[in-house]
Amino acid sequence: MARLADYFVLVGYDPGKRGSGDGQGQILQRFPEKDWEDNPFPQGIELFCQPSGWQLFTERNPPTFFVAVLTDINSERHYCACFTFWEAVESAQPQSHPRNGDGGEEEEEPSSPVQPAQLFAPKSLVLVSRLDHAEVFRNSLGLIYTIYVDGLSVSLENVIGNLLTCTIPITGGAQRTISLGAGDRQVIQTPINDSLPVSSCSVALLFRQLGITNVLYLFCAALTEHKILFLSSSYQRLTDACRALLALMFPLKYSFTYVPILPAQLLEVLSTPTPFIIGVHSIFQSETQELLDVVIADLDGGTVNVPECVHISLLPEPLLQQTREALSMVLDPELEVADLAFPPSTISASSLKMQDKEIRAVFLRLFAQLLQGYRWCLHIIRIHPEPVIRFHKAAFLGQRGLTEDDFLTKVLEGMAFAGFVTERGAPYRSIDLFDELVAYEVKRMRAEEGNKQKILRHIKELAEKLYKNENPYPAVTMHKVQKPTEGCHLRLHQKPFPRLDEGTVQWIIDQATAKLQTAPPAVKAEKKCMVPSGPPIAAILERNGNALANSARRLEVVRNCISYVFENKMLEAKKLFPAVLRAMKGRAARHCLTQELNLHVQQNRAVLDHQQFDFIIRMMNCCLQDCTAMDEHGIAAALLPLVTAFCRKLSPGITQFAYSCVQEHVVWTNIQFWEAMFYCDVQNHIRALYLDSNEENHTDEESTEGPQEAKSALEIASEQLRLWPTMSREKQQELIQKEESTVFSQAIHYANRMSYLLLPLDTSKNRLLRSSGLGDVESVSNSFVTNSIAGSVAESYDTESGFEDAESSDVANYVVRFINRFVDKVCTESGVTNEHLKGLHVMIPDIVQMHIETLDAVHRESKRLPPIQKPKLLRPNLLVGEECVMEGLRVYLMPDGREEAAGGNIGGPPLLPAEGAIFLTTYRIIFKGTPTDPLVGEQVVIRSFPIASLTKEKKINIQAQVDQFIQEGLQLRSCTFQLLKIAFDEEVASDSAEIFRKHLHKLRYPQHVRGTFAFTVGQSPKQAMQPKAKEKNPSLRTLSKNLVKNAKKTIGRQYVTRKKYTPPAWEQRSSQHFPEDNEDEISVSEEMDRSTLTPTTTIKPSDKMTINHLVERACCRDYQRLGLGTLSSSLTRSKNEPFRISTVNRMYAICRSYPGLLIVPQSIQDNTIQRISRCYRQNRFPVVCWRNSRTKAVLLRSGGLHGKGVVGLFKSQNAPTAGPSPTDSTSLEQEKYLQAVINSMPHYADAGGRNTLSGFTSAHMSSSGKWGSIRGSGRMSSYALNMEIGSRLAGKDLLGAQHNGSPAEASFLRQHRASLYIIGDKSQLKGVKPDPLQHWEVVPIEVFDVRQVKASFKKLMKACVPGCPSTDPSVAYLRSLEESEWLSQIHKILQISVLVVELLDTGSSVLVSLEDGWDITTQVVSLVQLLSDPYYRTLEGFRLLVEKEWLSFGHRFSHRGAQTLAGQSSGFAPIFLQFLDCVHQIHLQFPMEFEFSQYYLKFLSYHYISNRFRTFLLDSDYERIELGLLYEEKGERKSPQVCKSIWDYIDRLNKKAPVFFNYMYAPEDGEVLRPYSNISNLKVWDYYMEETLSEGPSYDWELAQGQPEHVEEADRQDTGAPQTKRKIIWPCYDNRGRVEPDAISKLLEELHNLEMELGQVPERWKDTWDKVKASQRSEARQEGSRTPSSLLMSSGLSHHRRSLGVYLQESGVGSTLNLSLDSDTSSTSTPSSGKAGGRRSTSTLYSQFQMSESENRSYEGSLYKKGAFMKPWKPRWFVLDKTKHQLRYYDSRMDTECKGVIDLAEVESITPGTPTMGAPKTVDEKAFFDLKTTKRVYNFCAQDVQLAQQWIDRIQSCLSDA
Repeated sequence: MARLADYFVLVGYDPGKRGSGDGQGQILQRFPEKDWEDNPFPQGIELFCQPSGWQLFTERNPPTFFVAVLTDINSERHYCACFTFWEAVESAQPQSHPRNGDGGEEEEEPSSPVQPAQLFAPKSLVLVSRLDHAEVFRNSLGLIYTIYVDGLSVSLENVIGNLLTCTIPITGGAQRTISLGAGDRQVIQTPINDSLPVSSCSVALLFRQLGITNVLYLFCAALTEHKILFLSSSYQRLTDACRALLALMFPLKYSFTYVPILPAQLLEVLSTPTPFIIGVHSIFQSETQELLDVVIADLDGGTVNVPECVHISLLPEPLLQQTREALSMVLDPELEVADLAFPPSTISASSLKMQDKEIRAVFLRLFAQLLQGYRWCLHIIRIHPEPVIRFHKAAFLGQRGLTEDDFLTKVLEGMAFAGFVTERGAPYRSIDLFDELVAYEVKRMRAEEGNKQKILRHIKELAEKLYKNENPYPAVTMHKVQKPTEGCHLRLHQKPFPRLDEGTVQWIIDQATAKLQTAPPAVKAEKKCMVPSGPPIAAILERNGNALANSARRLEVVRNCISYVFENKMLEAKKLFPAVLRAMKGRAARHCLTQELNLHVQQNRAVLDHQQFDFIIRMMNCCLQDCTAMDEHGIAAALLPLVTAFCRKLSPGITQFAYSCVQEHVVWTNIQFWEAMFYCDVQNHIRALYLDSNEENHTDEESTEGPQEAKSALEIASEQLRLWPTMSREKQQELIQKEESTVFSQAIHYANRMSYLLLPLDTSKNRLLRSSGLGDVESVSNSFVTNSIAGSVAESYDTESGFEDAESSDVANYVVRFINRFVDKVCTESGVTNEHLKGLHVMIPDIVQMHIETLDAVHRESKRLPPIQKPKLLRPNLLVGEECVMEGLRVYLMPDGREEAAGGNIGGPPLLPAEGAIFLTTYRIIFKGTPTDPLVGEQVVIRSFPIASLTKEKKINIQAQVDQFIQEGLQLRSCTFQLLKIAFDEEVASDSAEIFRKHLHKLRYPQHVRGTFAFTVGQSPKQAMQPKAKEKNPSLRTLSKNLVKNAKKTIGRQYVTRKKYTPPAWEQRSSQHFPEDNEDEISVSEEMDRSTLTPTTTIKPSDKMTINHLVERACCRDYQRLGLGTLSSSLTRSKNEPFRISTVNRMYAICRSYPGLLIVPQSIQDNTIQRISRCYRQNRFPVVCWRNSRTKAVLLRSGGLHGKGVVGLFKSQNAPTAGPSPTDSTSLEQEKYLQAVINSMPHYADAGGRNTLSGFTSAHMSSSGKWGSIRGSGRMSSYALNMEIGSRLAGKDLLGAQHNGSPAEASFLRQHRASLYIIGDKSQLKGVKPDPLQHWEVVPIEVFDVRQVKASFKKLMKACVPGCPSTDPSVAYLRSLEESEWLSQIHKILQISVLVVELLDTGSSVLVSLEDGWDITTQVVSLVQLLSDPYYRTLEGFRLLVEKEWLSFGHRFSHRGAQTLAGQSSGFAPIFLQFLDCVHQIHLQFPMEFEFSQYYLKFLSYHYISNRFRTFLLDSDYERIELGLLYEEKGERKSPQVCKSIWDYIDRLNKKAPVFFNYMYAPEDGEVLRPYSNISNLKVWDYYMEETLSEGPSYDWELAQGQPEHVEEADRQDTGAPQTKRKIIWPCYDNRGRVEPDAISKLLEELHNLEMELGQVPERWKDTWDKVKASQRSEARQEGSRTPSSLLMSSGLSHHRRSLGVYLQESGVGSTLNLSLDSDTSSTSTPSSGKAGGRRSTSTLYSQFQMSESENRSYEGSLYKKGAFMKPWKPRWFVLDKTKHQLRYYDSRMDTECKGVIDLAEVESITPGTPTMGAPKTVDEKAFFDLKTTKRVYNFCAQDVQLAQQWIDRIQSCLSDA
């Protein structure tokens, strides 16, 4: 029973305190006078009666009533019901005017005769109670007021006395009728269960005022501890709103400041830092404006204002949405049916009281869903004397899958929830609606999700219960309370409220109290019971989780791997291991791991060998690395007992436990984790304590999270609590003691455990503050020691606790402090006695110290362990003569930006990273190893490159394996497009890495060329750098010495600067050898005399010998082939040849970088040459290097002109000169020289005028569009070409109106062509004026210099072989490729070359004179020859071209390749590589024109920088002679093992196998190639991209051979078995060409093998091939096809055979593929009268129409047609076919085989033509006409003019019809 009201107070206005401002109230009377013992009188009631201040008013207001709430110091709430009315103030003295009714006063002037107005002061009747029965209070105070105001004959004292002595039951749903003795009657109903709040209608009203969303915001703000302020102008509403918010929060209780009505004087409370719920009258709204962190709800305006700085976490979805929907169903039932055509009439919302309960039901459901399963996360640590309960927050969040959720996390951390656990955690107590809901209805709520009807039904059921709880008796008898008469407060002469007689009231109270004491205490028996736990959370687990994460397959893998480890099947385990580590990302797999390991501990298999230990550690680390510090899934908790169980013996008596290797995780430093673990273990022990002794199974490890066979700890606890009162005192004491010691022993246990996990293995390291982020580095066990995080953590705790230790430097202190803090906290919470606690504090330092000592021993021993068994180092295969400089260093090869090897975009197992070793040999850097991924562990990975090709080496830091620390590494980049990104294994000392780098550097940049591999090969590398050369043949040595001596003598003064431009040498390749055919011995007759450079007809014998050598050189043979003169003729000076071979440079005296023999015009004397050479850079004067056999135009090359020379050369000749200056004479001679070149050309005689090319500026060069069409026009006749070129180059349209392609007179053209074009660098030729008198013309063009090539190449390498993976590989690659501008440079070179080809082809000579004449000049000149002369497209010819233009003419290979120390600064410039790339582009476009394959080009690209051969070493012939390389002794060359010349090597290889041969080779005679050079037509060379990890680069043939052979033989033997022949070919691993050879190679190889088996001597492949081709040709002839056909393509492809993949579109003529290989295509029917019915069907578009020929032939006849370029005119039979819209031609009228087709759709124009060379002589020249198609121009000639006209008309009409 409880008193209905504790105090009755009368509060009035206090006139004495009226100073300035507001008045004050004072307590006039209170009853009872003295405080109740159990309930002291609350302070400050007078403030709350008038919350907005005490004021006087000028009129009477009606009485008001509201309930304020006061909270006392014990957080008990007191409800103050205030009933306020107004009384007139007695005017004892003259009263001042109240200003604005605010009660302020002002002195009145006494003279004023006016009577002051009547003033009214408020007076309040207040009831103070601990019960919240607002209506009863309103009625009771109203009754008192009525008695007073209406003057009823009832004693007020009695009524008040009765009111104060009335007692009512608190709960239990009793109904009590009370009367205050004034003839009144009231019925009071108490709620059935007082734990449920009473809300009457307040919740419904709150929603009406604010709306759903706003209230939800407030609700979440209150739960997450934000400050909430209500504003309203009604006090009662403020109280209601606050009460409603609290009711919504049930079952949580609000425990912060709660003031529903805050008086004005206390407004500063609003700036308190703690959360609150406060109500304030709206008149103070302005004062709440500056509150920045308060959520303000305006009840009258219906708004909720959340400030910017406040973030309210809302409910987690889907709960938020579900709650919104449910609320909307309750509050607005019409919404559901608003759209129905026939809405049901019955729908209407429930009554306000009912609606209120329904809303609360929604929130009750919400809490049941939020907190479901919470009881499974309670830890009970003590049962007796009273239960101590803790909640395992992390586990709860983890199991709910809501760790990331802000809202729930904040709620669980809040005070309200702490109170909830204390109040509701107890296992044995009375239960209410919420307990039932959360235990029994969760399943139902899950099932009904989404079904609105069922949800609504459930809500209504709950609402019923809540309503019943508040109103247990529905039929309430009516209250009967007198009310005052209407308007009574306005009565004028109302007596003031009487003073009550304290005595009377006190007497009534005392009597009642006495009566109560005699009455027996009414004990209400509480129904206590065991609180039901409900279903475990597991029921809700992973409902939205990824199904994959838990797939049974993964768990199976984890289980298998662990059992393999324990069965010691290490290889199997290793294969599964990566999969296990990947599976560890999923929670289920981690749980599975802990369970499995647990089983093995229980079977006592905890002592492991090293390898097992290693695996277990790595799994544990991987498992832990994804755990957060909270350990919400209990993984760390499950592993904790295991890390102290698994161990390995290091040596007798020393054991290393797993914990020393898993300290790197942040979870161990989280004190909450340790608490939760501790409580969990304590709970298990307490449980074990009370379990019957027969089922003593105390394993520490069982946690309560999950249903167990036995009773849960909570069940046991509730049983114990039920029995507690019945036990004897001793028994109780005994139990308390047992529990306390259990907790104490656990505390000791945990102090040990914590020291295990916090003390690092190596405690000598002071203060281990690891800089890297904690936690994700997996630590590996044997090979190195892990640190612990103790250091870093303890520091943060120190600063927290506010004191720093003086000698806090060592880890031990930190750990001790950390453990002390932990022990203090848990022991006080779990009630450990003080003595025990003190004992613990003494023990902890000892525990830590002892542990440190054992760790030292372990640390010492673990260092002695042999490192983990690493894979055996594989030795690389070496070449003959290649030797290891440094033994293998163990490294990891890391993946770079190329994805394939790492299993990137194409999938496939990752071949990288691989572990192995790096070897340094005299020739290469080699990595050889195996992939770390066990799935490809059997493969071998090799990556290597020649040391000479190293371009960049930089140190990097790199994390080699997932589970290791950062290591130092190197990144080595090579210009053979390889990248070695290696990380040194931790066993490699850093000094050995340094030694490796030093050696590498020494080998990369030797002092002198002699130090390169090509020279040192075969010698032991220990020798000094420059051994003295062996003098096998003294005479030869002396010969070369004298040669050099003489040269030095005769060199003029200009050579002083020689050092500048020839830094020592570069690539060490072998020198030029003479082809083996002309091996005639050279006899040396006598020492060579000094000889002067004057040309003499008689040559001394020594000279003869030199010259013989020179003659034998390759270029000389080439000059003879080109008809540029032989040595003999030049000696006898026969005048009929225009050119001669000059020996002027045989001593290399004139130009050091030129060859000894040069071609110069016949008329020029040698001494003139010497003078001319001074005008050119590096003395490289113009010499002839090629002559066009048809037009006799010559190609010359030279260096650029020196400044003075240019001016002299182009000065107009009649300028007056002061006298014969030397400049003049040289420039005259220069002019003479050029004129001599021009005179040597056949049609020089008639060259009168000429066109000018000067308009052709670099602008035209760069615009590729202008250029495309020259080449597009295919085989034009030569004069058409002249004209085209002239006009195009000049950028002017010379043809004017005739641009349709009909040429003007030939003579006109001839005038407009210069005889010699000089292609020079624009920058050098500034200010040069064209001179109309001369016959040469300068074409200035812009070229790029070597610096740009270098820069471009660097970017190209980065693009093709990026150092690290990019985010978007495809885009990044293309972008960086474009930025490198490599392709634009190739475009430029090709463009210039094609220009020169065109000029030469039209009969003009060209002098290429760019830069120093040895870089771009060489590129252009070589390409021009390659394009113009088919000979250079053979293997032999290409070799000759390279020897002549690149080697003899002094391309500075050593300098450009930075091969020696001297060239190191200049860096690598791939001029030759660029040339080879250009050749590759041409090869792609004309695959049938080259005898060599693409592999040949790659081979050269690789070896010209590899220094394996001497060929590409040094900068000129002169230097090679100086070293004695050029003429090596025959005997010396025969040494079998080492090929010193790359050409010999290629020859030898080519004899053995068709690697360098192009099967599609089917050249056309005299074919001039004109490749497209637009960037869109260029392809990136696959040489830059491909790699073969199985064997390294495939260009060292001996190394690459050998491996696949055995495999294939093995295959061959078991072809009988049903074994599959499938091979898997990985793009970056296998050498595709070898593993899957092309058809022909395969056939040749099989043939070879068959011959071997039959015991025959196998034939050379080339002979076989030639035979096959020959027989093929004869077959083809019999079938009437005349094209020389190759095996693959015996087709009449167009002359212009480009391989852009689509031969048919490209071809101008024979687009019908004649597949002469098929036997059935031979013609069977006999041709008759040209209309053969059985004409062979062509593979043209119309082949399906088998119609008779006559319909197809609209017009036919014989015409002469000019053949392709340089072909004669031939008569052909032409057929015009309108149906197919084409013009076909046949060899003769009888022929059935169409020779070619001109598609009329491609014809652009048809014009009268002019005869050209070789045209039929008898025909009138008007009978010629030309047909211009988009591809080329066809020249025709008819029998006579009429026929020609007829043909033109017919074709025109066909065109117009179309």
